[in-house]
Amino acid sequence: MTLCDLRSQHASAILALNNEHVLETSLLDEAGVEDLLGLAFYARGVDQGRKGFLLALDQDAAYANPNFLWFKSRYESFIYIDRVIVSADARGQGMASMLYRDLFARSIRANQFRVVCEVNIEPPNTASQAFHAALGFEVIGEASIYGGKKTVCYLEKRLK
Repeated sequence: MTLCDLRSQHASAILALNNEHVLETSLLDEAGVEDLLGLAFYARGVDQGRKGFLLALDQDAAYANPNFLWFKSRYESFIYIDRVIVSADARGQGMASMLYRDLFARSIRANQFRVVCEVNIEPPNTASQAFHAALGFEVIGEASIYGGKKTVCYLEKRLK
């Protein structure tokens, strides 16, 4: 598995994989993918984003997402994992762990020592909860969002 930087030419692959996993993440359109790529501190994937990808933003991103804003209201400095998705046929091969290790290394090089994200509690995403716990993320909050359609727990991993 080799990681590559993701850019606009990878938008259709990112969109296709993202929208196969709307329950765990959220629906995107092509403009949304382009916006995220433009805001990203980190945008890397495997097989040009077809097998898996991770998109993360720093605290300076102009991003109106309620989860991102929850962190922004609490922390001066952070890296926010907006979404990480691995295709069904590539799961269990360590791809997500590789993406996270790479993100952590890039974050440290940028003097960013807090990595944050959210995971669905309702509808439940128990695999993601277990994955993040195994990587050392700790629960730091919880919120009901989108008019009560989702409940998430907010997670943090300190890198230093």
